Amino acid sequence: MRFATWNVNSVKARLPRLQEWLSSTKPDVLCVQETKVADFPDLSDLGYEAAHFGLGRWNGVAVLSRIGLADVRQGFPGEPGFPEHEARFVSALCGGIRFASVYVPNGRTPEDPHYTYKLAWLAALRSALKDDLAAGPLVVAGDFNVAPTDDDVWDPAVFVGATHVTPPEREALAAIRDLGLHDIVGRPLKGDRPFTYWDYRAGMFHMNKGMRIDLVLASADVAAKVTDAVIDREARKGKGPSDHAPIVVDIE
Repeated sequence: MRFATWNVNSVKARLPRLQEWLSSTKPDVLCVQETKVADFPDLSDLGYEAAHFGLGRWNGVAVLSRIGLADVRQGFPGEPGFPEHEARFVSALCGGIRFASVYVPNGRTPEDPHYTYKLAWLAALRSALKDDLAAGPLVVAGDFNVAPTDDDVWDPAVFVGATHVTPPEREALAAIRDLGLHDIVGRPLKGDRPFTYWDYRAGMFHMNKGMRIDLVLASADVAAKVTDAVIDREARKGKGPSDHAPIVVDIE
């Protein structure tokens, strides 16, 4: 099986690129974030059905599958809102594995109420994933908006005082991993840093000034079957790309 995760930063803006990428990469399952639509486009001509949770202009998550979708869940028990629930979590059973597509709140700044919301959201996600993990094979993939370590940002000094790198965020992420989830790190196609996100500002991508904030967390039974994992940096190139690159994972 091949599965992947990709923050497309608007499926409308990225639809032709998404279609082309699906046709060439052929993942069996794709977790998508920042769809920014209420209704996901029909990709049945490519063999995919979609479990989508989107409210329109902001956020939005989906699980695309060409191996079946069952037991679709939008949101999770105890999920906080800001102030209302947002479209940040959807999961489905595909090929005997539960795939959860997550888009963790950004946090904005450590002084912003959105940061408190982010930490509460991560804590609630951890509680909800306990049951999912106990139920069977699990993959939680998406944009976590947290760089797990200083090695996951291009220059730690640049991020001092900013979100994505603060100890409480990293501790919340570590607590999720400590449930028994393994961080499947993709190999980079350029350089020795497995970055998945590069700001749109001129030169950031070409200078490889990025961050690893898109993650694939897998239960032990799935992680043991991984044969390869790669960050598809090529998908970040060209005209009108997302500012994130997909992570593609192969399991036997």
